[in-house]
Amino acid sequence: MTTTCVLFIQGGGKGAHSADAPLANSLKRALGPKYDVHFPRMPGEADPNVASWKEKISSELSHIPGKVVLVAHSVGASILLRYLSEEKVEKPIAGLFLLAAPSWDEDRWNFDDLKLRRDIAEKLALVPRLFLYHARDDDVIPFAHLALHGARIPQAVVRAVDSGGHQFGNDLTSVAADIRGNDTA
Repeated sequence: MTTTCVLFIQGGGKGAHSADAPLANSLKRALGPKYDVHFPRMPGEADPNVASWKEKISSELSHIPGKVVLVAHSVGASILLRYLSEEKVEKPIAGLFLLAAPSWDEDRWNFDDLKLRRDIAEKLALVPRLFLYHARDDDVIPFAHLALHGARIPQAVVRAVDSGGHQFGNDLTSVAADIRGNDTA
């Protein structure tokens, strides 16, 4: 049986890998045996460094055969977007699924090393399926950030989730349904 590789990039902050493990496990259960969910620990998770995370993402992608489905949570989603918009990515991407991605261009959320390029939509044009998810009751990343990303990346399917908070209630069955329904691998 051929499996599709899913690379899940965790969020940032102290203990983030452990906090996001239930998300990765939920996705793995919901996707089933046709998918191999890889959930690496990112370097310096307590204080994420864009350059070291981009290097780790590149290394992880280099070990994946064939197409890959990319899933990322929170700060990990921001850094993955930076990576995809700034680096030459040889690996074919079957889909990009971003969970609670912060936007870094507001007064309270203003970090130059995490701002996205203005041409982000063009840089992601070759990604065949792009989904953005955010829970209305997220108490970590403001829900308004979903609309900011949706405007910046108009080809993305935007999914507002009614509840589940920043961790989506540790239930990614709806994300898995989108991945399975749009699997081009």
